[in-house]
Amino acid sequence: MTRTSGPTSDKTTHFGFKDVAEDQKAGMVHEVFTNVASKYDVMNDVMSMGIHRIWKDAMMDWLAPRPYQHLLDVAGGTGDVSFRFLKRAPGATSVVLDMTESMLIEGRKRAEAEQMAENLSWVTGDAMALPFEDNQFDVYTISFGIRNVTRVNEALSEAYRVLKPGGRLMVLEFSQLPNPAMQKAYDLYSFNVIPKMGKLIANDADSYQYLVESIRQFPDQETFLQMIRDAGFANASYRNLSLGIAALHTGWKI
Repeated sequence: MTRTSGPTSDKTTHFGFKDVAEDQKAGMVHEVFTNVASKYDVMNDVMSMGIHRIWKDAMMDWLAPRPYQHLLDVAGGTGDVSFRFLKRAPGATSVVLDMTESMLIEGRKRAEAEQMAENLSWVTGDAMALPFEDNQFDVYTISFGIRNVTRVNEALSEAYRVLKPGGRLMVLEFSQLPNPAMQKAYDLYSFNVIPKMGKLIANDADSYQYLVESIRQFPDQETFLQMIRDAGFANASYRNLSLGIAALHTGWKI
């Protein structure tokens, strides 16, 4: 069964540190990623000093892609995760889904996209209302995207719905450092340096200010782990990356 978005409401949610109406957030997030799409990969390298590539490799190591699996890469944007998956899994296929068309356009321009064109498809869609039937995919990944979803619990429920029995969820997201002093130092860097980098490289400080704030609003590792369990996933667990700056969460549809 394919789901469609429900009615709008007067509920509020966060957009960075601001409170906004739930039915406004998706459009605001869409604007952010439309603004940064052409510089997104460059900014990821600058903001993380290239470490996001190591994190994504760690994601693949834990995921251990197998030949002929069918991947749904949500908020897949420029294709980083899908390209890594397909390189490790001969005969596998991937659907890259993102709410922002300009991110998908940037992904299609990459050399890997041309080399893997027969195994890739690109779809504009909403993580909270996936345009797919039940039990379609072996693996669901979302990398640095779930914190931008208006209702995270709905995105997790949709992930569960579209996975086949035995399918696996894997989430890579910025998280929280367990040491308060280290977290404070990281916050000082994030709030003082990253928006300035955004201004310098992408001529857009505001979008990167939002991205920094959105990290602080996302649940910590244990809270998010429980959300995954509440969505129905079994054998859920997580691993910290770079002391907790990012974390990998996983679970299985049993």
